[in-house]
Amino acid sequence: MNPLDELCARMNLQWRYQDGAGRDRCAPPESRRAVLAAMGLPVTNEADAADALAELQAPPAWRVAVCDTPGVVIPEADWRLVLEDGCIETGAGRAPLPPLPMGIHRLETAEGSVVVLAAPATLPAPAPAWGLTAPLYGLWEGARTGAGSYAQLARLAEALVPAGAGFLGINPVHAGFADPLNYSPYAPSHRRRWSVLHIDAGADHDDTGDLVDYARVWPAQLAALRARFAAFAGDPAFDRWRAAQGAPLEDFATHQALSDIYGPYWPAWPEALRHPDRPLVRHFTAENADALRFHAWCQWLAETQLSAAADAARPMAHGLYLDLAVGTHPAGAETWAEPDLFARGVSLGAPPDLLGPSGQRWNLAPMDPRALAAGSFLALAQTLRQQLRVARLLRIDHILGFERAFWMPDDLPGLYVRMPRAALLAVARIEAARAGASLIGEDLGTIPEGLRAALADGGILGCRVAMFERDWHGDGAFLPAARYDAHTLVSFGTHDLPTWKGWRAGQDLDWRNQLGELPDRDAARTARRAEVAGFDATADTTGGDVCALHRFLAATPAQLVALQAEDICGTDQQANLPGTVFEHPNWRRRLPLGAPDLARAAPLRDAAADFRRIRNPGATI
Repeated sequence: MNPLDELCARMNLQWRYQDGAGRDRCAPPESRRAVLAAMGLPVTNEADAADALAELQAPPAWRVAVCDTPGVVIPEADWRLVLEDGCIETGAGRAPLPPLPMGIHRLETAEGSVVVLAAPATLPAPAPAWGLTAPLYGLWEGARTGAGSYAQLARLAEALVPAGAGFLGINPVHAGFADPLNYSPYAPSHRRRWSVLHIDAGADHDDTGDLVDYARVWPAQLAALRARFAAFAGDPAFDRWRAAQGAPLEDFATHQALSDIYGPYWPAWPEALRHPDRPLVRHFTAENADALRFHAWCQWLAETQLSAAADAARPMAHGLYLDLAVGTHPAGAETWAEPDLFARGVSLGAPPDLLGPSGQRWNLAPMDPRALAAGSFLALAQTLRQQLRVARLLRIDHILGFERAFWMPDDLPGLYVRMPRAALLAVARIEAARAGASLIGEDLGTIPEGLRAALADGGILGCRVAMFERDWHGDGAFLPAARYDAHTLVSFGTHDLPTWKGWRAGQDLDWRNQLGELPDRDAARTARRAEVAGFDATADTTGGDVCALHRFLAATPAQLVALQAEDICGTDQQANLPGTVFEHPNWRRRLPLGAPDLARAAPLRDAAADFRRIRNPGATI
């Protein structure tokens, strides 16, 4: 093996792989060198690679243990155990550790230290339930104006409780950018902070119609927040909350205050402001205390209102169902505050497949696995913990990245970087168990061998999308309900796919044709008609009755069944068309029904009755 190949292997790069269409791929040396540079190892030739190998330090050590189990780790030398809560225990060499409480601990010996992730072996299965997923930005009451608020979310949750819903799911609500051209909930500025767009601040919005006009909504929202803050006389609860949040919140508030002056994307700021530890940043913090207080107050207000929505959903079996974005924007608050945690000059993405011959570039900054391990995986733990403050169901977007992440260098083919799967899943189990929550991993796409089994072993549900559930190793027919996996959440589609009505009508094909992506529109439409007929034959949905679709989903053994608000409303337009930014009105569509009418809609009432009847045939409805 030559030095470059050996260095790539040591850094867990996988440059030979099969893409989504089953074709063998091999990333060129230029791609591998670019990924190594993103990891802090710039090499231009074999000699550089040999030098880097000679100087390469061992990766941070970690191991997974089952919590509350005796003798799970037996060190080779005298040891010192630093528990997560700060307590310290010691022992002689080859003496087993005591049963470890759940948490992230550190074992120290003369040979070095090891992070010990003491996690439950598995999470309990959630109670079977159906629920509703809805785009928060698309909610409205009374008038179709503004973006949906946390207060409207709370009222929708209250209305769904008597209907028998087990959960209410929404898109990610991470902190975004005060940029009316950058509003994707899946490209956030910071995943450990909340979006202020959805605070009920009493803004006077004058945008109306089918689409949210962020160019009007954002200025009105910020003006309303500033006016409300100007009248804020203080609150001891806010002071206590801010103090408990500590330095991470202050870093975020500093970033936001700087953004107000220098723009939302920190790489365009003056060099002296591009790192939180720079002297000029510390000077700015000291001189702009009120600006920092405003942004901290916005986060408190957002968390307070979102917590109220979670309280409203608490009578449901599972309450609020949040969504954790797979990555963060490379020029946002998260990468500014922790620059060493993220790789630069590469983006997360997906390998080529039949629908995307060039692969998908998501323009999201990947976490460097060595940096993540060096920080005892706390960045992941804190990110999960933030969502689980209010959610009892959490979907982890593209959980395939727990096994391997597809890194795409600028203007070069991408390749995989293997991730510490066992450690990441252990952290996820720790945080979910602490919160009494259940996890759902979006295990769709080019699935690594063994990942679904690992998720199932750990009690993490998978996702099954009915429009894709077919006998791919046989005749390609759609699977009958009985053949669906039980330990999953099942839905017809997702936010990235056509609605039930749109799929049947080929609306997504029309959009792709407008974009010049269909080589043969007629052939695509013929194929879609065959798909629809095949699904109807399996699911007994001839005619497109959405209630028949919901009966089919209820008849699967899946633990959780998600009904999509767009299907309840009968819309034919999808929320997001992957691969587009402005060509399609992504993340802007308001629901055709207001939140109160959505909760009372006949298809939702019928689905609730059908779920009870099908899942509990002996019960009285």
